Amino acid sequence: MSKDFLNELLAHKGKIFGTIIGLIIGWIVIRYGVIKGLFVALCVVIGFVLGHKYDTRGDIDDLITRLLR
Repeated sequence: MSKDFLNELLAHKGKIFGTIIGLIIGWIVIRYGVIKGLFVALCVVIGFVLGHKYDTRGDIDDLITRLLR
């Protein structure tokens, strides 16, 4: 039974991840306000993009140089 349950969870991992992220952002907005919540969400997105670029290319210096131009 647990193997079937795990397979179902893995089949819907994007939905589960999105739900958890939505719950966290919703909590931040309720706790700290809309502007601060959006700022945190923006920081998370920027961090994710920078991390993804670093993982795929491995050269973060070029990316930061391009962003700061």
